[in-house]
Amino acid sequence: MFFPSDSIYRCLDLREEEISCICAEFNHVTTKELLGTFRAALDEYSPRLLKLYCARKGALGQEMENLLDKLDEQTSDIAVHRKNTALEGLLLFVREDSGTLFKTCLETDPDDETRGVKIGIVTVLEDDVAPTSLSSIQNIAVVLEEKIVLTDLPDLPTAFACLLGLLFALNIDYPKELKYTFEVIETIFMELSTNCTQHVRSLKTKLLL
Repeated sequence: MFFPSDSIYRCLDLREEEISCICAEFNHVTTKELLGTFRAALDEYSPRLLKLYCARKGALGQEMENLLDKLDEQTSDIAVHRKNTALEGLLLFVREDSGTLFKTCLETDPDDETRGVKIGIVTVLEDDVAPTSLSSIQNIAVVLEEKIVLTDLPDLPTAFACLLGLLFALNIDYPKELKYTFEVIETIFMELSTNCTQHVRSLKTKLLL
């Protein structure tokens, strides 16, 4: 069993080195390059995941329909929105609660949103906007044990990859309620293991068709 070295804790105190430190620790544990591998997998699988979501959106509930409708409404940065939707929709596709991992809050209440959160990604929105305007993203942060441990991340995929890296580096188990989501990431995206449940194997087969 891997036990995190003191260096990971020292590095987490240095804002400018946080991401590179997490990547280095992840590579030490797995021999995999964290961000490059994750981003390449997301590039590869996002179109296939979105196709699966659209094909089954009626059976996946209103939340999936809302997520896909929101994607259809986007008029700029379409590639970015498609990757974000692929990630957010993954939880719904494997029948897990997306709200367990992905949180959204206003600038004035991030502490309320992290209360009781074991692991999570929080998107902080601007709250001082006109009623007819869309709130812009002010921050994307990673939460561990109710504490915001990483802030000002550039996008949702980077935040997700950093969260994964932290879980490995700090030897933190995946929450049971997110078992299948992280199994997909670990076995399909990152190719860290070939062992997976039938539930995830079924998705893997669909993605390879």
